[in-house]
Amino acid sequence: MIFWKIIYNIILFPSLLIFGILGSIFNAKLRNGMFGRLQTFGTLKSFMDRIGPGKTIYWFHAASHGEFEQVKPVLAGLKEVEPHSLAIVSFFSPSGFKNVNDKHIDCKVYLPIDLPWVVHKCFKIVQPKKLILAAYDVWPNLIWTAKSMEIHSALFAARFSENTTKFYPGVRNFYRNVYGCFSAIYTISTQDHERLLHILYPTGQPIVRVLGNPRYDQVKQKSDKFTAERTESVLLRPKRLLIGSIHAEDEKIIEGSTVSLLNDIKDLLLIWVPHEPTERNVAAAESFFQSHNFTTARLGYKNPNQLDARVIIVDTIGRLSQLYWDGQIAYIGGGFSTGVHNVMEPAIARLPVFFGPKYMNFIEAEELIADGGGFSIDSGTDFYIGIKQLFEDRNGFLKASYAATNVIHRNLGSATRVVRNLIHD
Repeated sequence: MIFWKIIYNIILFPSLLIFGILGSIFNAKLRNGMFGRLQTFGTLKSFMDRIGPGKTIYWFHAASHGEFEQVKPVLAGLKEVEPHSLAIVSFFSPSGFKNVNDKHIDCKVYLPIDLPWVVHKCFKIVQPKKLILAAYDVWPNLIWTAKSMEIHSALFAARFSENTTKFYPGVRNFYRNVYGCFSAIYTISTQDHERLLHILYPTGQPIVRVLGNPRYDQVKQKSDKFTAERTESVLLRPKRLLIGSIHAEDEKIIEGSTVSLLNDIKDLLLIWVPHEPTERNVAAAESFFQSHNFTTARLGYKNPNQLDARVIIVDTIGRLSQLYWDGQIAYIGGGFSTGVHNVMEPAIARLPVFFGPKYMNFIEAEELIADGGGFSIDSGTDFYIGIKQLFEDRNGFLKASYAATNVIHRNLGSATRVVRNLIHD
């Protein structure tokens, strides 16, 4: 372990830190994250001064807003069991820090810079009972320091893809030293469990259990209020296509085919949701669709059914999960760039879900494809043909719709299992 600590702290992390500092000069998101991390200790100190000593504190960490969807039901469940405990939640990305506002969070911070003395200083002032990480955002000094300070550390919703670089000889040895320092790791599936054991072998191991993905529970909870209001069949909704979390790479593939669909299906409506709904991205979408003679409107905080336009462009954050209940088919972006975004929210709303080819590390997308509720495309032609066929084939549409929802329902209950094991392990 000492060898890898030296390599990480002298070579790997300093290189990453220099890259981040240089990148922050040109990228506002990196710059916000960098300055936010410099304020973390001060925020924690103020929080601890305010609450006083002797409190039970759980420290949760999520990479971004999306990963907090996995944390949320676990955090709520833990607060229900231990109502007097306090929760610190750290984020790596500004998208999480700025946009997550949850009543169960007592203190929200950026993840400290992953230098051993910085992490040690933060842990020393907080003295958390447990450090709890979601999914994949594992920082070595965070875990090594927790172990050296005898802080119980747990990773849940852990996922290890079949072709992960963590299996490579040198890389595997590094991650064996990191994952081996956890107190407990809870994987999503039995395949993830087996791959993790392969990484850990033959050293001493943390507690390893298969507990599923709490994000399914969160998606179901968010959908309940919409389900109660929408008892009608999905086919009685407006014939509307939702294209959500769109990256520039998605636009290049599907923009032309989207225009063709609107031209060929005369009663088709569209909701277009940029991944980052900046004024520049929203204005570009308006210009594009108006140039093809389609009426457009910005959603703002209105209901889409109140707007008389073929194309509605979403210009605010936090509306997407609700909007799925106003449509029939969804395309989720990211599958041509960094990886597909949240496919579960449209699935629970009974929408067949389309996405790009980069989904192999996303078990929810894999399950949707296997069950017939999800469809991966490689081109604009695939996108056009697949969506047009579903709109024209009632039976095929219903089969895909029910399959998508069933994937969610059969995976429920993970949050309860994670909370139970976090308390007892």
